[in-house]
Amino acid sequence: MNPHPHSHPNPNPRPNPHSNQANEAAADRAVALLRGLGAEDVPHPGGTLLAHLLRVRELLGTWGARPALRLAGLCHAFYGTDGFPTGLLPPDRRADLVAVIGAEAEAIVHLYASCDRKATYPGLGRPDGPFRDRFTGASHLPEPRARRDFAELSAANELDLARLDPAFREQWGPELLTLFTRVRHLLSADAWRDCRTVLAPTTA
Repeated sequence: MNPHPHSHPNPNPRPNPHSNQANEAAADRAVALLRGLGAEDVPHPGGTLLAHLLRVRELLGTWGARPALRLAGLCHAFYGTDGFPTGLLPPDRRADLVAVIGAEAEAIVHLYASCDRKATYPGLGRPDGPFRDRFTGASHLPEPRARRDFAELSAANELDLARLDPAFREQWGPELLTLFTRVRHLLSADAWRDCRTVLAPTTA
């Protein structure tokens, strides 16, 4: 029996060192798989695909993302994306990635990879906004947390590119800022702050 019936569990419990070790072990396995599949040799703005993926994971961590979302950030290009078609694994080998990073993180990766951006972005911020799968052509309605994960990962990916590539920022910054303004209710406070800082138009 709870001696304090009106008390609530601590919303910020102390980190579990065993859980942290497991998360780092999963990240290490993911990096090993990325290297084995050639991510270190795939050119990408700012260096290589692997370097980009590592930066995205780190940025998500600075925003306080939970471990599964950080792992998804590290692995978000495994199946390619609508903006970067070079995949490391075909979507029919999802079980291979699940075995490395777990089902929760892999589901975020697959959702991100499958997005038909042109069809999905206009309604992304609405609970009833359809999410079109570019692999199947079908549309569905992701749960609220899945939409938040997708938005947060999208912001981390695009901001990494915008920080490193002035030409990218100049070309796409206004459009991306419009997108993230529209879905700001899905973003963490830190992610939204960085969107405004990085994507804001520069003055001469």
